Amino acid sequence: MQTVNGLPAHVLLVHAIVVLLPLAAALLVLTALWPPARRRLAGPNAILSVLVVVLVPITTSAGEWLESRVSPNPLIHRHAELGDTAIYAAIGVAALAVILWWRQRESTGRTPAKRTFLAPASKVFTAALTVVAVLVAGAAMYDVVRIGDSGAKASWSNWAARR
Repeated sequence: MQTVNGLPAHVLLVHAIVVLLPLAAALLVLTALWPPARRRLAGPNAILSVLVVVLVPITTSAGEWLESRVSPNPLIHRHAELGDTAIYAAIGVAALAVILWWRQRESTGRTPAKRTFLAPASKVFTAALTVVAVLVAGAAMYDVVRIGDSGAKASWSNWAARR
């Protein structure tokens, strides 16, 4: 699936990443900081975050296919290099989203009596997890902006220069 209706798939798929990765990161912060949101949104955000982890390699693969079909351009090459970092941001957000969901799940009492090390008993661990979640979410949002900006420059720099 390198094209969709004659358009490069990357051009379409990238919009999913640009919307869903920051959304998952924002929900990660919300669920880390606000317990009522955690109860309602931790599960859906874990699913969303894992979906993003699946979409990122598909999108970068489509981008590499597109890069191989256009004339060599340092801006496109830079964008491709930056795009390869998106998977790390997505994995970080997904891992923390799953941990927050698991901790929420164990705190509701809907699980067997045996608890894992992720059970929310330690306030220090909870505080550390919250700080890490905020930092990882911020880094993910920064990464999306950085990658998107380089892609926009690669796509539109010739057009802007002609005006």
